Amino acid sequence: MPRALGFADVRRIANGLEGVEEATAYGAFCLKVKKKTIACQAINKDAEPNTLMIRMPIEERDELIAEQPDIYYLKPHYAPHPCLLVRLGKVHRDALKDLLIGAWRRASTEKPRRSKSR
Repeated sequence: MPRALGFADVRRIANGLEGVEEATAYGAFCLKVKKKTIACQAINKDAEPNTLMIRMPIEERDELIAEQPDIYYLKPHYAPHPCLLVRLGKVHRDALKDLLIGAWRRASTEKPRRSKSR
């Protein structure tokens, strides 16, 4: 049986992605690209320990949760946001890498938001 993954594994995978910076959000581990959070430690009180929050479109998130609810889940605090909660102790390294690459790709190609001016 493969070893359970942790935040050190997330860091190692992210180190191979161009422009990824490690930061903190509310005192917790966070990864950003172009100042946009792509993944972070889920710290809401309802999230399970050793959970990664990763940005992704809601439609894709809902499909993953339906297919593998033992690995992927959601709590009410996160539901309105385009993100997914990942149980690091249960996800396969290749699946985690694919999720991080997808979040990185979306953040890398998004155009910067224009500030509202009047």
